[in-house]
Amino acid sequence: MQAVSSQLGPNRQQPEHPRHKGLEQATNEPPFTMPPHAAAIGVEQAALGGLPAHGGQVQAVMRHFPQAPKPYYDLSTGISPFAYPCTLPPAQALHHLPEQHEEDRLLTVAAQAYGVADPALIVAGAGSQSLIAILPFAIPAQRVCILGPTYSGHEQAWRLRGIPVECVTQPQALVLAAHQPGTVCIACNPNNPNGRIMPAQWLLSVATTCANNGGFLIVDEAFADFENQSVAGSLPHPALGVLRSFGKTYGLPGIRLGFLLAAPPLAAQVRATLGSWPVGTLALHVGAQALADSAWRSHAAQQAKQAHTRLVNGLHMAGLKSQGQCSLFTLVRHAKAKKLWQHLCQNGLVTRVFSHTPDALRIGLPASAEAWVRLETSLATFNA
Repeated sequence: MQAVSSQLGPNRQQPEHPRHKGLEQATNEPPFTMPPHAAAIGVEQAALGGLPAHGGQVQAVMRHFPQAPKPYYDLSTGISPFAYPCTLPPAQALHHLPEQHEEDRLLTVAAQAYGVADPALIVAGAGSQSLIAILPFAIPAQRVCILGPTYSGHEQAWRLRGIPVECVTQPQALVLAAHQPGTVCIACNPNNPNGRIMPAQWLLSVATTCANNGGFLIVDEAFADFENQSVAGSLPHPALGVLRSFGKTYGLPGIRLGFLLAAPPLAAQVRATLGSWPVGTLALHVGAQALADSAWRSHAAQQAKQAHTRLVNGLHMAGLKSQGQCSLFTLVRHAKAKKLWQHLCQNGLVTRVFSHTPDALRIGLPASAEAWVRLETSLATFNA
């Protein structure tokens, strides 16, 4: 494994951000500046002004739908609506730097929650996005192959490092790439935004192929906590790294906490790159508290699956097709997906539309009875 310290400097001219060809939009594109008269001219023309690069940005979106009822409901992120009932540390805890024993406790609890044998295999960071950005400096690669269309952050991170990236849509194409020496393969499982879930055994076979050919497999399990196809229990593995997100599962994205699970050499390298105090006091406190609560996690998983079933049934009753197995969101396929997005916005419901795939719309789970009523009523009136 190459040393990170020798690669972090600006030793080459950084390439420009690419315009992502999958469902996610590259974050370097123009900011979301929908024309004020968007509701009148239709979402097709409004999309020319740019769409949010990710979910959220509710206030920015709803400025252009002033007649929409309040409160606004955000269904655009895929974050669990079942927020963990955490208790915050006392204010005095913020008066000093985090202690090493606090981080050690978080890693120990995370190892138990993720089914990893040793806390030394886990690195905590300020959200999994921060770890995605570091991995191209820690893992040597001649090329990268990403099973997509998927979250654009992976492609952006490797292209900024100057590594050639190929995006494929068929699992077998990822297997073929794994046979090429020096290839880093990347798969999100469950995948975002189409909710596809690949069997853990298949992913492990890809990791073994990578190991036999001097490559590496990164599995992004940001939405995996409520599913049953994690590869984390197979660590340590010489050619496997796993990313986990805290905020999505526990409904607390503002905590900014994520994890890399990997064999000790890579874990130690990334930990050293992050430096001291990679996670703040709030994340240490709330993260350890929530990750230790296996009973809550099991109950939340059941709630999410029931809500997902209700969402899919509601879509089908409205004559809309959906796809994906992930509990926390579903992807709607419809020829007028952007008009559906506009219709929902006019009813105070923000979902995720994709500028590059006009027939796709991702919808997350409502967080309240009022939000469910608003959504189901809006879906029923769409075709009318």
